[in-house]
Amino acid sequence: MTDAAPLHMTKIAFSATSVADLRDWLESHGAGDALMTTRYLPKRHEEMVGGSLYWIHEHALVGRSPIRRFTQREDGRWHIHLEPVLIPVMPRPKRAHQGWRYLSAADAPADLDGETAGEAMPAGLVRDLSRLGLM
Repeated sequence: MTDAAPLHMTKIAFSATSVADLRDWLESHGAGDALMTTRYLPKRHEEMVGGSLYWIHEHALVGRSPIRRFTQREDGRWHIHLEPVLIPVMPRPKRAHQGWRYLSAADAPADLDGETAGEAMPAGLVRDLSRLGLM
């Protein structure tokens, strides 16, 4: 058995009006899990436990929440259990998509530490620079 890097996923931060709004929603769960619902269990879900859900806001990857586990609901849908934190990442342009998409560890943006978090470009600026072909 190899110690492969965990697989990640991307998802639009639907209904979040800002990154702060997304952070507030995640942190409102306290020590419990933040739950995302999906219709289908990802085929590679076992590889994703220990990985992260990377959030897309304003056409940019802006942060991640570690994935704890997957559980099935009574109605057949699935819960993705997330740590209730938003870890800022180096913003990277990402087109919107429906549902979720896999993201390999090699393609995941780097975390921003406390010293560089204030230096990150706003997601809207990342989006605009990307549209101009400057990112």
